[in-house]
Formats: sequence, structure tokens, C-alpha cells
Amino acid sequence: MSVKVLVTGGTGFVGKALQKVMPDWIYISSSDYNLLDAYQVRAAIRDNRNLDAIVHLAGVVGGIKDNAARQADYIYQNLIMNSNVIHGAYEEGVPKVLSALSTCAFPDNLERYPFNEGDLYKGAPAKTNFSYGYAKRCLHVMSVAYRKQYGVNYSTFTPSNIYGPGDNFSLNSSHFVAALVRKFHEARDGDTIEFWGSGKPLRQQLFVKDVANIIPRLLEVHNSDLPVIVAPTENLSIKEMIDVCQSMTAKEVKIKFSGDLDGQYRKDGENKGLLSLLGDVDFTSFKEGLGETYEWYERQN
Repeated sequence: MSVKVLVTGGTGFVGKALQKVMPDWIYISSSDYNLLDAYQVRAAIRDNRNLDAIVHLAGVVGGIKDNAARQADYIYQNLIMNSNVIHGAYEEGVPKVLSALSTCAFPDNLERYPFNEGDLYKGAPAKTNFSYGYAKRCLHVMSVAYRKQYGVNYSTFTPSNIYGPGDNFSLNSSHFVAALVRKFHEARDGDTIEFWGSGKPLRQQLFVKDVANIIPRLLEVHNSDLPVIVAPTENLSIKEMIDVCQSMTAKEVKIKFSGDLDGQYRKDGENKGLLSLLGDVDFTSFKEGLGETYEWYERQN
């Protein structure tokens, strides 16, 4: 077992969920060390000497609107951060690094779905998250390069869209499910709720508690250069997810779609690689996870 593990992005959305599963790991955030500064990355590793592994979760993330508007920020900051963590880990002798990618790194269009790990380089990412997608793809390239040249055990995993309690619920930068929860929470009967796009794109929504439980298991058994996909089989359209929320809240509202920023039509990945490593994985259904997320948000507001 990896005993001494450093987690970047330790106070972020996934990091906080992971803390509840693995409380003895070391969790750092941008208030502790600036990962855009190579010297501070090295300091973080040296201050927590004799690490068995690093779980790299830190990154600049946001919803479709923020991704489209801040392409330069997304590629610059993520590339610098990822490079500093991977190279710093190597320089300081950390034997294992497990880094989080995103299904945004996969091509915008493929001949078949669900895609698998071998499809990562078969086309460009979607335009709406072009920079973020390439930054995550480069994180995998770097991990593989260091494996091959230096013999270190650096690997990656690729979660689908993550949601749940503790998410970012800002309407300017949140992901879809968080925006969905907030908009329905604030709506009154008779209101019209507007969403981006057409409602047709398909998404695999991964409950944050599921990925937090999977990460420690992956850290122990994932020892290859495959960007292992972590995603539930359930693949719903945006409209279907809105319908689940409307049925759950019983609010009599009208739904309107803007027609803009529809994003990638589908990006569903198969989880055969994950299941071959871990055996059975019990993914939370979207209905159940959304219900828990909505109840959490109501308690906070």
C-alpha cells in the first residue's frame, strides 16, 4: 500500500471528497504552494519527504462558457502546473504519480462510441474546450514520456464529468449539473429556466464520491501508460437530466435552450479498462446522485 501520499488540489472539489476516504494522506492547495512556480512544487515535495506517491488533481477547471472564453488561461496555467508537478516529482525521486485527465482530452468526433483509451489521439478536442483538452492530453504525453525515459511509474486516469456536493455552483464558471441544481433551486413555479445549447448532447455524469473511492484503488493497481477511463455506463442527454431534476423538484417551470455553446455532442467512454483493474464498481445512478447533491445545496442555501 502507498502509505505517504501527497495530493495536489487537496482542497478542491474532488480533493475534499478524497479526504473523507483517505484522511491520512497529505492534502495541499494553492494557499500552501503555488504549483505554477517550479521552486514551490519542489518545496512541497521536500517538505513532505519520502513520499510513496503523488495524486495530481490540481488544475484550472470550469464550465463550457468559461472554457470557451479563457482558452489562453486554460492551456498556459494547466501546462505549466502539470509540467512542474511531473518534472518536480521525478527530480525529487517520487516513484509514483497518478494524474487526473478529463474526457475533454478525447477527440470531438470519433467513428464509434463509447470510445476507449486507444482513441485519445484520433482527432482534436472539441472547440469549446480545445485548450483544456490539449493541456490534459499533454499531461498524459508527459507521464508516458517520463515512464519510458526514466522508468518511473507515472500513470493517468480519465474521469467523465464529475458532480456532487461541494461542487462549484457559480453560474459563470460551473459545470452543467451544478448550474442545473442552482437554477432549479432558485426557480419559482411559472418561471422559465434557460440552459445553454439545444439539450441534445450526451454526458456520463460521475458522482464525486464514486471517483473519491476509486482513486485509492487505482493508485495501487494502475501501473501502465493507459489513460484509464473512469465513467459510469449511464449516458444521458442534457434534456433527460433536466427532466430528472424537474421531476424530482416537482417545480412547474418552462425550459428554454439558448441554441449557443452546445459543446461536444457526445464524449462517452467505456469503462472496460477500469473494470479489468478493479473488478466490479458500483456507480451511483444520476437520479440518486442528483438528489443527494440537490439536498446538500438546499442545506447550504
